[in-house]
Amino acid sequence: MVKHTRRRVRRGVRFAAVGALVAGGLMVSQSVSNGAVQGAGDAPGVLRDGGAGLGGRLETALGASRTAGSWLAADGRTVVAVTDEKAAAEVTRAGARPKQVRYSMEQLDSAARTLRAGPRVAGTAWMVDPTSNEVVVLGDSTVSTDRWSRMKGVAARVGGEVRMERTTGAFTLRTSGAAPIFASGSRCSAGFNVTDGQNGYILTAGHCGPNGTTWFTDTSGRTGIGTTVQSNFPGNDFSLIRYDNSAVDGRGIVDIGGGRTVRITGVADPVVGQEVFRSGSTTGLRSGKVTGLNATVNYPEGTVSGLIRTTVCAEPGDSGGPLLAQGVALGVTSGGSGDCDKGGVTFFQPVTKALTALGVTIPGTKTGGAKAGGAPTGPAGGAITPEGTGAEDRSLSVDGVLNRFRDLDPGVLIIGAGLVGLLSTLTIRPGGRKRRYPDHYSTGWG
Repeated sequence: MVKHTRRRVRRGVRFAAVGALVAGGLMVSQSVSNGAVQGAGDAPGVLRDGGAGLGGRLETALGASRTAGSWLAADGRTVVAVTDEKAAAEVTRAGARPKQVRYSMEQLDSAARTLRAGPRVAGTAWMVDPTSNEVVVLGDSTVSTDRWSRMKGVAARVGGEVRMERTTGAFTLRTSGAAPIFASGSRCSAGFNVTDGQNGYILTAGHCGPNGTTWFTDTSGRTGIGTTVQSNFPGNDFSLIRYDNSAVDGRGIVDIGGGRTVRITGVADPVVGQEVFRSGSTTGLRSGKVTGLNATVNYPEGTVSGLIRTTVCAEPGDSGGPLLAQGVALGVTSGGSGDCDKGGVTFFQPVTKALTALGVTIPGTKTGGAKAGGAPTGPAGGAITPEGTGAEDRSLSVDGVLNRFRDLDPGVLIIGAGLVGLLSTLTIRPGGRKRRYPDHYSTGWG
């Protein structure tokens, strides 16, 4: 009787375990197919192309006269625009996908220089779009009909490589990462913690305040953070705030909301088509894609060049907040148009250029930076705050282990339970003979 009972129990457990494996597999498959959901509650996702730096290397090797930029296609493959069949063959041999185009990067850059040399029109922006092989000129709602007509005249003299587009909203600086920082009459977001080897600083947007600006953790000005010691705006859009509070946590981590943080492990330039994430004190964590590089924006306050153009939304107060992907630092928020209800265009100062110009590094990043698309990083220590009250690094604590289990996809947990169930059937024998296991073996979770 005991023998038959054990056999029935073993069959039941095995049946349930197989069901758990099937159900968990379906859940994981569905989660992967859906991808990362945009919104303030999502952690950075995975860049699908592990060779995101391949396009840049091919552009350098082939030269600006034979290439016209690169981007990530919808399937995650690197695409390189080329101007001749020989270059296309070299791109194919390197493992990327070639697209033969009319204009080289030399020609597109020449068109952009002609636009820069013309009269400055506030509310306009332009950047090279490698996917269409054009220089795209944008005009916001503040540009009058007459000024837009004059811009069209300049574009017509340049040639067919320029495309004109009107956009809704207005290009504004986002002053009003992600933690809020306050100065007299304005609010910005902290970007990245950086160091020159001796002192700790916050890297943020240059338009947030000139040299000597004093920053606080609140609007009342009771708790100080530090003072702006280097500011570059217009032209570029980055600045350094030197910490006055020695208790401030200077680790290379970024707050992404909900008590979660991401450890920054590298620095890189993004690629067109890459999925990126921005965190800011006004709108939290938001995602989008890179749509252009080396963009020029004519804000009312001044012109900034060399920016990253994205579809990520932002609003006043998000200025200076971090742009990242998979724990790799990419930029700090400059400005844009639209909002997070209707969407919009947001521009970012590349962090590589800012770090080089300021002579600082992000703590914990590898020397020489990292390629975009590197290995993803999980949640790190407690949220960094201006007061320096971030919790200790949970990755080495019991709470950190528990949080990592909570962050797992439910399908993965169900699959794990199914595997444990199958293993447990090994201990349910049809006979009455007891089976001994080594002391170090466990069929349950350790």
